[in-house]
Amino acid sequence: MSKPILDLTRSLYDLTEEYPELIPILLDMGLEGAANPILRKTVGRKLPVLEGLKRHGVPLEEARRKLAAKGFHVLGEEDPLEIRKERREQLKEIIRDIHRQANPDELRERFKDLLSDVGATEITQLEQELIQEGLSELEIKSLCDVHAAVFEEGLNNQVVQEEQAGHPVHTFKKENRKIEKIVTSLNELFAKLSQNDFASKENHVAEWRQLHEQLLEIEKHYSRKENILFAYLEKHGVNAPPKVMWAIHDDIRALLKEVSKTLRDQQPNVKDLKETIERTARPAIKMITDMIYKEENIMFPMCIDTLTDQEWAEVAEQSEEIGYLVEPDTGWKPAISAERTVSLNQTPLSDNLSRGAEAEIPFETGVLTQKQLNLLLNNLPVDITFVDEQDTVRYFTFGKERIFQRSKAIIGREVKNCHPPDSVHIVEKILEDFRSGRKDSANFWLHLGEKYVYIQYFALRDENGNYAGTIEVSQDITEIQKVQGEKRIYT
Repeated sequence: MSKPILDLTRSLYDLTEEYPELIPILLDMGLEGAANPILRKTVGRKLPVLEGLKRHGVPLEEARRKLAAKGFHVLGEEDPLEIRKERREQLKEIIRDIHRQANPDELRERFKDLLSDVGATEITQLEQELIQEGLSELEIKSLCDVHAAVFEEGLNNQVVQEEQAGHPVHTFKKENRKIEKIVTSLNELFAKLSQNDFASKENHVAEWRQLHEQLLEIEKHYSRKENILFAYLEKHGVNAPPKVMWAIHDDIRALLKEVSKTLRDQQPNVKDLKETIERTARPAIKMITDMIYKEENIMFPMCIDTLTDQEWAEVAEQSEEIGYLVEPDTGWKPAISAERTVSLNQTPLSDNLSRGAEAEIPFETGVLTQKQLNLLLNNLPVDITFVDEQDTVRYFTFGKERIFQRSKAIIGREVKNCHPPDSVHIVEKILEDFRSGRKDSANFWLHLGEKYVYIQYFALRDENGNYAGTIEVSQDITEIQKVQGEKRIYT
């Protein structure tokens, strides 16, 4: 294998994350900060290694010589930016070739040296750039597994940092181990059903139902990614890859829903069971297994590279609201205090409340304190979300029993990124109609588990008729639909 190529214009953080063995070498050359994990994650994110060497009086040739002695090749001064661009274009061309139906095995062989050290963050950046250049998210989604397969050597060669027990990524991985056990049990069960030709199907179907119910808990895992983790990635400009992954989540959900329909029948026939196994259950667990690989080799390493310690603290705090498949381990402590973590996620209103402020807010029809307003909104029998005129989420109510999952991470998030990719076009059409004045409201109703949910969107306009945003109001109307006659007596 060729020597790893180092571009010293990259940051200290990036290079030492990709090549931890560089730390003692750089320390020997005088970069004391290389050995300090806190400095690497803060100052080191913005400090190019080349700049650090210059500050410590280390000539480039001396650095090149010492690094070469340790098995590294350092790019020269013949404009490393252009070399990086050339490498990036080569990698993007590989992905374009995949979409032109090129043979992945041939691509791996032709570009073996180039592919051997491609990391998670680089793959994510490549896919995002290609989407920005016109490659559709649907195409990326449909060939996402092929991308992972082509870059497999580089992904397997990267040093994946093991997070401390209790860290959000550690919890995600712990959940993945549980999911893998369920998947293994399902595969063993399907093998049994095939071997005895469903002769004992009653017992096996009962076991399948139990395992399937356990697998449905994966919703908590995916919901934390979509509502919290993806929101923080978007704040760092990483938009496209989360959309692709969310779309795959929805495909998995659709398959699991089909399995649920078959298993709901107390006495399913053999034909239906066989078709469900081959056409929905096996594809679902294959997609779930592939998703675990993409999470642990692409998504999570890229998140570790991107999110700050403060943001991980916020992810941990907000994850409690959604819940877990497994109990998180103890031991990990965020770099900031719990009190500070909470305030970072609060609106100015609730932040003032936490300090005991009782300022009064005058309205046209009365006066309320901040505390009263907060209590009033959070105790309405509906969920309310406010999106401003720039299509940015600014507020949502925080009642005890919410219909749709909301996390504080969505505050400041573009509203279209808060919805599954398949429904984004509907959201955009509603906002377009509201903004243009063609419509002032939009209503939907749907079954959500045992709930029957009524969703209303209203355009907000100021006194001059100018569009000022949209509110979404969601309500469980299951019990309301049962109302008949009259009730005039309090009991």
